[in-house]
Amino acid sequence: MVEIVRAGGWLMFPILLCSIVAIAIIIERFWTLSATRISPKYVLAQVWTWLKNNQLDSTKLRELRLSSPLGQILAAGLLSTKYGRAAMIDSIEQTAAQVVHDMERYLNTLGTIAAITPLLGLLGTVVGMIRVFSEIMLQGTGNANALAGGISEALITTAAGLTVAIPTYMFHRYFMRKVDSLVLSLEQESIKLVDAIHSDRRVEVVQ
Repeated sequence: MVEIVRAGGWLMFPILLCSIVAIAIIIERFWTLSATRISPKYVLAQVWTWLKNNQLDSTKLRELRLSSPLGQILAAGLLSTKYGRAAMIDSIEQTAAQVVHDMERYLNTLGTIAAITPLLGLLGTVVGMIRVFSEIMLQGTGNANALAGGISEALITTAAGLTVAIPTYMFHRYFMRKVDSLVLSLEQESIKLVDAIHSDRRVEVVQ
């Protein structure tokens, strides 16, 4: 491994750095974007139980807000429910925008890594080929083995760049699709709460 990095030249180091950053982001996003962490199934049922039993107070709202991103959205809506359906929906949308922004954190970085690592690899190959042709100008083409070795070394960076870029791009697309799915789930749960409250009764939060 060390020999490959050395053979590829100095451009292998930014490619290697990109791979480390990509792996760290992928692990962190797998942990953060878990459906059980973002939109737990029990949250809406728990809120509705509090409402029916008149147990919804500031303590319960704080507990709800800290429980999950879905809880954060529902708590924002509940605080505005006495101002009507439109106000409740506005509060939910504003909070949801922040939640979605948090879910998309680091995904642009992951996409950038997928885009630039092949270019870094190509740059390394171009630099290597320039070096090979410089040797041809100085020594001629008599030493075919040396030329073949130089060309193979020049191609190492392209292979390394693609090795990092392909899986990184795949994970980037996966996480973007995962965020879309989670956003849909959050919207559905929020709409259920809005419809249930404003088709049934007004809710007052006990201070």
